[in-house]
Amino acid sequence: MGIKFLLHAICVWTWTTCWVLTASTDDGLVRVSLKKQPLDLKRLNAARITRVGLESNVNDQGAGIPCTISYDYGDVSGFFSVDHVKVGEIIVKDQEFIEITREAFLPFLVAKYDGILGLGFPEISVEQATPLWFSMMQQGHINHKLFSLWLSGDLTSELGGEIVFGGLDWRHFRGGHTYVPVTRSGYWEIVVGDILVESISTGVCKFGCAAILDSGTPLMAGPTQIVDQINSAIGAEGIVSMECRNVVSKYGYALWNTLISGVRPEIVCVDVGLCLYNGSQKVSGRLKTLLEDETMEGSAMGESAVCTFCEMIVFWIQVQLKQQKTKDAVFQYVDQLCDDLPNPIGKSFVNCGSLEILPDVTFTIGNKSFPLTPQQYILKVETSYSTVCVSGFVPLDVPPPRGPIWVLGDRFLSAYHTVFDFGNMRVGFAKSAN
Repeated sequence: MGIKFLLHAICVWTWTTCWVLTASTDDGLVRVSLKKQPLDLKRLNAARITRVGLESNVNDQGAGIPCTISYDYGDVSGFFSVDHVKVGEIIVKDQEFIEITREAFLPFLVAKYDGILGLGFPEISVEQATPLWFSMMQQGHINHKLFSLWLSGDLTSELGGEIVFGGLDWRHFRGGHTYVPVTRSGYWEIVVGDILVESISTGVCKFGCAAILDSGTPLMAGPTQIVDQINSAIGAEGIVSMECRNVVSKYGYALWNTLISGVRPEIVCVDVGLCLYNGSQKVSGRLKTLLEDETMEGSAMGESAVCTFCEMIVFWIQVQLKQQKTKDAVFQYVDQLCDDLPNPIGKSFVNCGSLEILPDVTFTIGNKSFPLTPQQYILKVETSYSTVCVSGFVPLDVPPPRGPIWVLGDRFLSAYHTVFDFGNMRVGFAKSAN
């Protein structure tokens, strides 16, 4: 029945819905608690803003509607079904949904999700199926045509937040809400104004940019020109560049001294202790201790990657030595080459120890300022080696007339309690009570 293309944020993030039967109908509200889920690099890499094709077709017997949803990483497929759905203490009758029968989509397997609950408009759902929240309104389960979202910023709490259908909970926010109109239905789309870094304008959205509010992504995606300004201001760099710099910082002078002492270049990294073996050559006793004590503490990559960086840096130094460059010139050259390395996963990393001195990043919405502190726009992600800090800003370039556009994910939504007011086609923001 044709293919529709749309921007879609994959629902893999630090929060996942947990259907807890704590809802109360005494106040006319339906409450759904959210449960936190650990965020690691695999889940973070799955959270990509991507173009998605949606297609389906009725089979010959007319007994059902098969459906395939295609993502960059693979497909999920199944068929449309209808059943009653219990949300808290209410039952939504005859709700359309897709039963997934095949899951070739690796991030879903990694994250172990049971499914996705869309909070967008019917226009962008597969075959324009009625969303659950829309059915709740149609069947009179909620008093007001709105829902609100609160994401907890308390890292020590198991409670991740709460969705309230039919109203809002004053305990989840401070002060009043600033409301702005929904400019295009489908997504919850609004207009944002200028974005400032430490009160300095980034310029591109000074006269307004479209912005989609999306609880399905942990990140904030926007025009490359702005994101590059932000990431430069906060010292963020690609993980490959970051790890290259780590090796230079920790072992650069040791590599230099080993090379000029006459050690063959092909065994320098073994001698320094970053490669365990190189043919029959083993790590020397003196440097083996260094390796055991200091093997890239704080690294987000494994030992094999660190060894590769070491060998690459040795080659760069060797080339410069042949040109009789000074030590300072050599390391200036090496630092530049680290900076120029590609960033295949598109995300940038910062020094976790620098969060206290990083600038605020402020969005202008409805002529009011909505600042984000470093603690709010930086994600701390656990790896097998350490905790790494990831910039919450990633590039997304959508050409006019649709763009430039922002996608504001949970880094923004956890800072600001959000009301999605369908009855008045508007969205409201207030400071979150975290």
